[in-house]
Amino acid sequence: MTTRWSYKVLKFESGGFMGGLLDEKDLNEQLDRMGSEGWELVSCFDTNSSHGRTRFVVAVLKRPV
Repeated sequence: MTTRWSYKVLKFESGGFMGGLLDEKDLNEQLDRMGSEGWELVSCFDTNSSHGRTRFVVAVLKRPV
């Protein structure tokens, strides 16, 4: 039988004058909470706003259905 997956995307906004500042405590707490609910982190990446500045950090998670 093939495993079926459910996916979830979390988006974290960065702060700071030039962007790129991330609340690491919030990120850890969110990922820990999702992990306790059976979600597994499969990808994490940042998005640009302009000139290489980070606007968001996006985390993609999955768990079996």
